[in-house]
Amino acid sequence: MYRFKNNALEVLLVHPGGPFFINKDDGHWSIPKGECEKGESLMDTAVREFKEEVGLEPKGPFYDLGSIKQRGGKIVFAWAAEGTADPPNPLPVSTFDMEWPPHSQVIKKFPEIDKAYFMDIQTAYKKLKPAQTPFLDRLIVHLKNNKPE
Repeated sequence: MYRFKNNALEVLLVHPGGPFFINKDDGHWSIPKGECEKGESLMDTAVREFKEEVGLEPKGPFYDLGSIKQRGGKIVFAWAAEGTADPPNPLPVSTFDMEWPPHSQVIKKFPEIDKAYFMDIQTAYKKLKPAQTPFLDRLIVHLKNNKPE
């Protein structure tokens, strides 16, 4: 999701929850994303996951930003849509189970996402996972090529 605030482009990014990311910031944020369910289109997945993770329902038009391959091999597809509302505080709670501390046989629940914010584009480039920064490049090109007359 993107918006213009005081004529400056801002994008919404999320910070992963859980113990591995608690003290990690620059280079660890992400676009909201998730796994497809059986029979679900990539676009439907994007809208569902955004709503589940951020608590906002994106409305079109949606702009296809293509795909990237992350370092671990995961392929991520993205779309952009304009929106103005800030994410709710607190965020919706989507959780995952994980043994923590390691080898303790204790299963704990952690939030998938612990923060979601709109940030200016310069900050977004610094915070976003390096593999996902092409999405920002593609959004900027799209917006430059599709300025309202």
